[in-house]
Amino acid sequence: MNAPTPPRPIRALPDQLISQIAAGEVVERPSAVVKELLENALDAGSTQITVRLEEGGVKRICITDNGRGIPPDQMPLALARHATSKIASLDDLENVGTLGFRGEALASIASVAAVTLTSRTADGAHAWELEGSHEGIVVPSSGAPGTTIDVRDLYFNTPARRKFLKSEQTEFGHCAEVVRRIALARPDVAFTLSHNGKTVDHWMVSDMARRSAQILGSNFEEARLALDEGSGVLRIHGFAGLPTASKGRADSQYFYVNGRFVRDKLLVHAVRAAYEDVLHGDRYPSYVLALDLDPALVDVNVHPSKIEVRFRDGRAVHQFVFHAVQRALAATSATSHGSVPSPLPAADNLQASGPVWRPQQQTSFGSILNPEYRPTFSPSPFGGPGTGTGGVAQSTERYGALWSNDPRDNFVPGATPADGGNGFRATSEYTLPQAAPISASPAQMAGEEFPLGFALAQLHGIYILAQNSKGLVLVDMHAAHERILYEQLKNALDAQIDGTEMSVQNLLIPVTFYADAVEVGTVQEHGDTLKTLGFDIAVMSPTTLAVRAVPALLKNADAQTLARDVIRDVREYGGSRVLIERRNELLGTLACHTAVRANRILAVPEMNALLRHMEATERADQCNHGRPTWVQIDINALDKLFLRGQ
Repeated sequence: MNAPTPPRPIRALPDQLISQIAAGEVVERPSAVVKELLENALDAGSTQITVRLEEGGVKRICITDNGRGIPPDQMPLALARHATSKIASLDDLENVGTLGFRGEALASIASVAAVTLTSRTADGAHAWELEGSHEGIVVPSSGAPGTTIDVRDLYFNTPARRKFLKSEQTEFGHCAEVVRRIALARPDVAFTLSHNGKTVDHWMVSDMARRSAQILGSNFEEARLALDEGSGVLRIHGFAGLPTASKGRADSQYFYVNGRFVRDKLLVHAVRAAYEDVLHGDRYPSYVLALDLDPALVDVNVHPSKIEVRFRDGRAVHQFVFHAVQRALAATSATSHGSVPSPLPAADNLQASGPVWRPQQQTSFGSILNPEYRPTFSPSPFGGPGTGTGGVAQSTERYGALWSNDPRDNFVPGATPADGGNGFRATSEYTLPQAAPISASPAQMAGEEFPLGFALAQLHGIYILAQNSKGLVLVDMHAAHERILYEQLKNALDAQIDGTEMSVQNLLIPVTFYADAVEVGTVQEHGDTLKTLGFDIAVMSPTTLAVRAVPALLKNADAQTLARDVIRDVREYGGSRVLIERRNELLGTLACHTAVRANRILAVPEMNALLRHMEATERADQCNHGRPTWVQIDINALDKLFLRGQ
């Protein structure tokens, strides 16, 4: 057992030791040095910054900028502890408008590394140099206007700290990530990063759209939503990645507050909540978002590395960010921001023949095949109310022979005869829930009023093939219908807050099934919650439950399966939690059970009904798990596949 340490008198610590203690908080690893020096360069008004690293930044970190420079008489103060030009009073500290402000970074770095400071002001005849610390001598030097800080042999005098550093590539990776974060926030500044004499990254002055594409890659560029909203003193802008471009790691998430990269739990939660409806729990969205607000409304002095912030009104900020991102994600790309990225490359705009609908270019194979030839697909199978099955009569009148009255044109392969054995089935038997009759003129079809176009056929009982003015549209019918039902269920549940009862479907014959004691007890205990969700489940005996009503939107699903699922979730999470915290997961499960299944044959009117519902549904670009519901393949890409024009 060690002997007790003899008491020591209280005494002031030497400045060098104080700086080394402070360096333990500020200079955690080489990337922390890079961060502090880059922030100083930006605060100095730089528009061009060069970062040179050797051995992951451990051997050398040299950062050169073209900022205002430091006058020679102030250079010793730049390396002194708590000396800064950025704040002068408590009021300044409460209204920080710069990235750095404490004035301890350079002094801390100089206490654990060999530092050389070279700087020249715009009106200076030459540069000046200071080596070592604030006690060094400023001597004349050469250099362009701006500042160069050369940091060598990090932790040379504290070998115990150096042992905790990782490999060269790991440390370089952290440094490169810091440069990327700061470069994303300032596309108006050019950055160059080199490692061991080789240029790794170089970004010219540009805008946020181009800079974010350069750093996050083409996948992000092709699948992102521009965002720019303001409310009072708050403004959020940047890009939110589509759920279909989500990742398995949270390594492409960049949030800035007044230009400062932060990892704030409140902001992360707000963005995550906005993606909740469109992203599976184990996937992470990509985004580059910047929040601007009055500096007096946010405290940036709550963490040694300034990575966290504290808002004066955190709830208001959370709600603003949440609703802004949610509104951006709610828009359907078919009607708002263009097309879901195509998996095929675009081609030159080539002429193509074929029954393809294009503005002022409608051609047909008819004259080649047969003078009496007419296309067998319907550009708009819906007419006005009262036109019979799918509005066929009105469509025929409007488009002539484009839609046939012959029932053989509506034959469903593999369907069981339901009309006395003639092999045909009435189209209305396949209609999806609440399919609204519509009609379209050739001009509307050639334009963008119906951006998902009109159905042509099914592929393997899974995908709907449709054509619009751009080319071919592929739709995953189960995923699309799942999203539509989910949104309808959610809206119906939300409407109950305003006093509107959920529409339910009473079953003519209740569905009874065996239940264990736990399931029976859950129904007895949480009957009100089940009724809120649209389920009327009665206890018939200690081992039997009967489903007497289900939500009208789910009337076509298996009542027993739905009942067991909702009982399980209510039992596991409790009545109140399942309606608040677990509501979206539960509704997603119910929607999945009810959505049209794979290998179900749909008639053309049903497929068109699904397309119209998609166009009218928020977040219809992806299912509840973040997978795409449709993709667009431009006609030019199809031309390129077949080498047309080459």
